[in-house]
Amino acid sequence: MSTIIVNEEAYSLPEDPRTTLLDFLHQHLSMFGAKKGCDHGQCGACTVLLNGERINACLVFAFQLEGKSVTTIEGIANNTNDSDAKLHPLQKAFVERDAFQCGYCTSGQICSGVALLGELAAKNPSAVTCSADYSQKEDISERMSGNLCRCGAYPNIVDAIEDVIALEPQ
Repeated sequence: MSTIIVNEEAYSLPEDPRTTLLDFLHQHLSMFGAKKGCDHGQCGACTVLLNGERINACLVFAFQLEGKSVTTIEGIANNTNDSDAKLHPLQKAFVERDAFQCGYCTSGQICSGVALLGELAAKNPSAVTCSADYSQKEDISERMSGNLCRCGAYPNIVDAIEDVIALEPQ
């Protein structure tokens, strides 16, 4: 039996090889945090983490992820049990900075932001880091460019990410 790990739990993969990861999350696991926006990988609303790196769940077939580890927005918080969930620092910062309006893109934005924090910790460069005079805001904007927000909450999203970066030991 083929399995996939989602939020640290093993699940059987669907029999239909045409099932995307996004549809698998929705239809088989009832996890609706990742949103179906454009269904073409252009908006980032379906962003999840695959072994810590961001991917668009609408572009990947579930069967391709056999034995791999996927983290959705439902798995970002430290859920020790239902009554004692501890938000990820980025989730807290999004709330504190009002980094969402309608909330549709928020789960993808947060998953992408968590991947961004991992990239920074690993010292992975972005497209703007080759410039001698780039700012942190430009770097964050570049790294988050695959996630659209139709409400225009970008400044608050960048501020929330900067707040969390400031918490991390350098």
